Amino acid sequence: MKNIFEFLRKYHALIIIMVVYVWALISVALYRYNEAPPGTITLRISHWQLETGVRDGINELAKEYQKTHPNVRILQEAIPEGTYGQWLSTQIMSGTAPDIIEMGMIPYQVMLAYYNRYCFVMTPFVNKPNPYNKDNELANVPLRNTFKDGMAAGYVNELQEYMAIPLSSFTVRVFYNVDLLEKLTGANNPPKTYREFFDLCNKVKAMKDEKGRNYIPVVGSKYHFGIWEGALCEMMTYKVLDKADLNRDGVVGNDEFYIAIKAGLLNFDCKPIAAKYNMVREIADFCQPGFTGLSRDEGVFLFAQKRALFMTTGTWDALSLQEQAKGNFTVGIMDFPMPTKDDPAYGDVVAGPRYENPGLGFNYSVTRTSRNPEVAFDFLLFMASKKSNEKLNKIIGWIPSVIDTEIVPFLNDFKPCFTGIYGNFNVWLGGETWIRWMQLASLYQVDPNFTFKQLVEQFEPFYKEKGYDDFMEQKKNNKRVIPVNERFLTGIRSQALLSKNDSPEANSFWIKYRTQTRDRQVFYEIWVSTQMHWVNEGPPFTNEYGPYEYSPELLAKIKERVKKEKK
Repeated sequence: MKNIFEFLRKYHALIIIMVVYVWALISVALYRYNEAPPGTITLRISHWQLETGVRDGINELAKEYQKTHPNVRILQEAIPEGTYGQWLSTQIMSGTAPDIIEMGMIPYQVMLAYYNRYCFVMTPFVNKPNPYNKDNELANVPLRNTFKDGMAAGYVNELQEYMAIPLSSFTVRVFYNVDLLEKLTGANNPPKTYREFFDLCNKVKAMKDEKGRNYIPVVGSKYHFGIWEGALCEMMTYKVLDKADLNRDGVVGNDEFYIAIKAGLLNFDCKPIAAKYNMVREIADFCQPGFTGLSRDEGVFLFAQKRALFMTTGTWDALSLQEQAKGNFTVGIMDFPMPTKDDPAYGDVVAGPRYENPGLGFNYSVTRTSRNPEVAFDFLLFMASKKSNEKLNKIIGWIPSVIDTEIVPFLNDFKPCFTGIYGNFNVWLGGETWIRWMQLASLYQVDPNFTFKQLVEQFEPFYKEKGYDDFMEQKKNNKRVIPVNERFLTGIRSQALLSKNDSPEANSFWIKYRTQTRDRQVFYEIWVSTQMHWVNEGPPFTNEYGPYEYSPELLAKIKERVKKEKK
């Protein structure tokens, strides 16, 4: 007995550790057994969405799915977005990735590699009806046509394949404190035009709260101001298209922008760009001092304290903001206040309403390491059905990705505008010019004494000189992609040659091969050669008339011809 007590006294710490360890093993084993008894199929699904309602929504759909598939269990793994990219890479490389993953938070080229090597292709499903739509009007509609963007968000152009299924739609809007608006201005409705918004913010800026602190008209932070600039101010640069869209594809690329500046077709102090940065200065003056150094959470905190009137963010934050404001104040939603054509400062650069790409997202793919890929595909189709997708997004407080679905009333103001103008200021050419621009643009935002004229004087000569090096480096980087393209095209050609002659599969591969060869190899080389000629010799346009500008004489001839055709 004495020896036993001596043994326990000497090794009691180790014994306690071993007992706890064995207890933990048994607990985990029992939990796993109860969660997934023998014969149960367990699907793991990972994402970085920690917003209110996301996990609840997926859990609710999992319960609905289990009613018809009692042997299936769905487990979520919600990882913070700051570490999701590293976590996902580790899981994929180690062969332990979940069955269904939300792809993202990694560099685009890495994402392409992961799609190509570690994910199943969705293309075989997209032209077939979703079986879970059999009881509604989408019963005979191909899967891709049931999405608002034709499933473009799940299509990877570089691979020429559909690789993911999008489950939600996202847009950005301006949130405002309804109670504070009425208290400070007596108004029940938010401003509709930019001029109304500007006058209201000037009025609020001069007011103080009970503690003598100034009210903040607009929440500022690096995150929030970026949305103001991209969703509102950027629209003022639409008419840059008239001078700089050299290939007439409706978008001004960074290479086209540089060529237009270098050739003198366009200047940084032209009306559209000057209008954008005049608006940037006006909105920056309505933000709290030092806003560029604040985080997203600090901006939201100011809004939640009822010290700020307007804040911009997207549908992903809508429900969370409502929850934070519950019982404290009422949150309203308004569209970005665009200038009208009679606006004294911006009327001549505004050509229409603000175009908005709704941007489908919340994309999910099935990994090749899944033990039950057919079940994973089936669950994704279940979530992408009209009924389930509507239910999922109502719980989360987001907009469904599927057509003909209803949204929660709170999100009615998030319906996107599919017709309108968009930004065409594309100065992001390369490392050296980008860094210089960011330094000057940041200074312009925070220092009222630093004028737009000074910004242009300091940047435009630098851009013309150093931009050439960045432009040439861009072309060299594009050349480095040629071996990658060759390997990619060889893979498609091999699949075509190995397929049965004249089969639909072989024809599909040959179409992809010819299309990609044309776009990646032939047309691209022609465009690069054209650009090199233009950057050295100048494009075939005059300073007076750009790609979309016509002389009065030509316009008169066109009108005369139209009149004759109408007769």
